[in-house]
This record gives sequence, structure tokens and C-alpha cells, in this order.
Amino acid sequence: MDNVNYIKSYLDSSIAVKKSLRGSDELLNTISSVSNLIIDAYKKGNKVILAGNGGSAADSQHIAAEFVSRFFFDRPGLPAIALSTDTSMLTAIGNDYGFDKLFSRQLQAQSKPGDVFIGISTSGNSENIIKAVEIASELGVTTVALCGEAGRLRSMVDYPVNVPSKITPYIQECHICIGHMICAIVEKAIFQPEEN
Repeated sequence: MDNVNYIKSYLDSSIAVKKSLRGSDELLNTISSVSNLIIDAYKKGNKVILAGNGGSAADSQHIAAEFVSRFFFDRPGLPAIALSTDTSMLTAIGNDYGFDKLFSRQLQAQSKPGDVFIGISTSGNSENIIKAVEIASELGVTTVALCGEAGRLRSMVDYPVNVPSKITPYIQECHICIGHMICAIVEKAIFQPEEN
């Protein structure tokens, strides 16, 4: 297969997953509910905390940056933290407590009731995200999972957003698209409410 045909095939496959997401009223309603949850959290002085591994760590940082910096327009920053950014903290926790405690330890230290935790895991089985969800629930932090169509996280969180695919790249592409949609909805609702 030549490169151009491969690119077309890849795009067709990726678009098909997004079309499946668009066709699921349940998933669209969940994304809307998560957006409203975050709007409410921000209005009450809370924050969004995100975590993931590998590409999902990058996605958590990307989404946090959209909240703190800006998305479509200039406005004050919104408080968001990605738990995968501090190498000293990650290596200390990993060394002292184990890799599975990377995010739960940080949540225990930095979250408060009313915050929103978004765990990103394409498999839905990342042990450190599962442990973070468990501690978040104990701390009164609302939990959201961005995952694929399988995995344990789906049944553990308050708001599961399950991309209808088992293929990691397509799931990740949908995750950042979902993150962007949530950022856009939140930004508009808080800073341009008269236009809603």
C-alpha cells in the first residue's frame, strides 16, 4: 500500500470512530454532563485535576493547559492541574510508594471536596488511574474517566466517557477531541454566558 492510500485508510478508520461517538446519545449526554459538572465546580471555587500515562499523560497536560491558558478567546485562567508534570514528585512517589500510587498520592495531597478528577486511560485498566479514582471517591472528588470501550474504569467512576473503539490511536484522538469540546463549553458558559 502506498503512503497516500494508507493515510486515506487511516483517516477513514479514525473518522468512523468519531461518527460512532457522535451517534451515541448516551455518550454525548455524558460529555454535556461533564461540562456542566466542571462549570459548577469552577463557579464554586474548585479545580480540575487530570492524569494519564504516556500519550494520555500528554493529553491530560494539554487539556489542563487549555483551561489555565485559553481556548477560543482571551479570558482569566481556570484552575487545572495535570499530575504527570512534576518529575521530582513522580520519581519520589514512584520510588517511595510504587508506580501505582503516582496519582493517588498527589490527589490525597492536593484535592478537596468538589474538585473534579479526570482519569485518562485508553485501556480503562491503568492501575495508577484506578487507585486515583478510589482515593478521589473517598475524598469527595467527582470522578470522570476518558477511556475506550473496555476496562474496569467504566464501572468505577461517576461519569464514564467510553470511546467506542479498542484501537489506542483512535481512542486517543477522540479523547483530545472530547477534551477540546469540554474546554469550549466551559469557557463559553463561564465567560460569555449571555451568548449561550
